[in-house]
Amino acid sequence: MATAVMKPVGGGPVGAGGGSPRRGWSLEDFEIGRRLGQGKFGRVYLAREKTSGYVTAIKVLQKKQLSKSGVEHQLRREIEIQSHLRHRNILRMLGFFYDHKRIYLILELASGGELYNSLVEAGCFGERRAAQYVKEVADALSYCHSKHVIHRDIKPENLLVGHNGELKIADFGWSVHAPSNRRQTFCGTLDYLPPEMVEGKARAQ
Repeated sequence: MATAVMKPVGGGPVGAGGGSPRRGWSLEDFEIGRRLGQGKFGRVYLAREKTSGYVTAIKVLQKKQLSKSGVEHQLRREIEIQSHLRHRNILRMLGFFYDHKRIYLILELASGGELYNSLVEAGCFGERRAAQYVKEVADALSYCHSKHVIHRDIKPENLLVGHNGELKIADFGWSVHAPSNRRQTFCGTLDYLPPEMVEGKARAQ
């Protein structure tokens, strides 16, 4: 699949008073390729938009599973937050659409896959590479915090490697917009929880 340039697609934020996905988008607008990954609520596929030839990733979520787990509000929040973030080290959400069974998120393609897999393959990263990754994640988090967004689930599995080797923060399913920059919700991935969350303390960024 050749790459091309495509402007962000889809609608604005979803939720109370929010927008709606751009009308006309459907699965027929894309050529679907191999599966890139799988999560709790759906799968991610390589895809190409037929008109522009732009290569992207499409995350396919099952409405039934989302409803059963009671996380529809998290998805609305994820779409609203991620679609408005613009930083080279944050995975772009280009748009979304849905049918009666599924919701489709159109995402920037990070061709290097999960950082976790790269770490497992390498065993450990050299100092220069590790320092670059730390800088990129810190820059992206600083940008998020300037927008009063807290990710709340940073881990190697949610850091993707872009075409040029740069890191991109992905999966904003646990993220929240918090103008006060303080939260008390117990959430995230158990293996990566910060001490203050385990201790039940209020947390800032």
